[in-house]
Amino acid sequence: MIPVLDFRRFAEATDRDGFVADLGAAARGPGFFLLTGHGVDPGLQAAVFAQADAFFGLPGTEKEKVSILKTPHYRGWAHDGLESLDETSGQKDRKESFNIGFDMDPADPRVVAGEPFRGVNQWPDLPGFRETMLAYYDAALELGVRLSRAIALDLGLPEDHFDSAFHEPLAALRVLHYPPGTGAAGEIGAGAHSDYGVVTLLMTDGEPGLQVKPRGGDWTDVPHVAGAYVVNIGDCLMRWTNDIYVSTPHRVLPPKRQRRSVAMFVEANPDVVVEALPGTGAPKYAPIRAADYLQSRLDATYNEKVR
Repeated sequence: MIPVLDFRRFAEATDRDGFVADLGAAARGPGFFLLTGHGVDPGLQAAVFAQADAFFGLPGTEKEKVSILKTPHYRGWAHDGLESLDETSGQKDRKESFNIGFDMDPADPRVVAGEPFRGVNQWPDLPGFRETMLAYYDAALELGVRLSRAIALDLGLPEDHFDSAFHEPLAALRVLHYPPGTGAAGEIGAGAHSDYGVVTLLMTDGEPGLQVKPRGGDWTDVPHVAGAYVVNIGDCLMRWTNDIYVSTPHRVLPPKRQRRSVAMFVEANPDVVVEALPGTGAPKYAPIRAADYLQSRLDATYNEKVR
């Protein structure tokens, strides 16, 4: 059972303790919940889908100009079959995507020095695409930070414990397009995997396909609630909480019709050290920089070298 949580209970202080308790139960149990009352402008959400449709409708030659393979910073277009999210089978995903990272000035010393994940975004030649995506990136990141305050309270930490961890984050916005399934044996939209980061905020267009596999359970369809985010705990937060929270495997089956989704992967700043939080017991993992952890996961995902 994937619970539906109304964020207004926390944001408007009508039932903060109850919301925190419900979030904690979801994070320890299924690792997934649906979030309503989040305050993100529905007009902006619709604009992101419209811009994504415009991009994915471009000829392949145009999309290739902003290929993710042209930059070492994982930004731009990832073609169908580039990724294998199921690291055990190596089965290629049948989807395409476009990634946007934290927007940086080309003259920033970290960009000039070529620091990992500190690059510039690639942008297609589409009116309004850049402005819409950056506005949404900021709105989704702000929601992720607000949500982290409820997480901190659930873990017995000061409400602002995580605030300083997200001011120049590794967070990535990804718009995705899944073509209709062909019926071929073994075909998959996105292979079984768990997300790498802190939390994921997912918008979908309502087309079925997303499934989760809770511990001890079987694959279960994630319901669609109009306007709600599908929120899930990522591996980094599971590690950070010393396995108190659960990062749950999920996958996307080949859809009957095209399927579109927009995922905001909320990640910490590159130099944040991920180690067992206070009060979570004896550490099960060695401390690691957020950037190093993310790189280790990405290296196992891509079927072609990102230069």
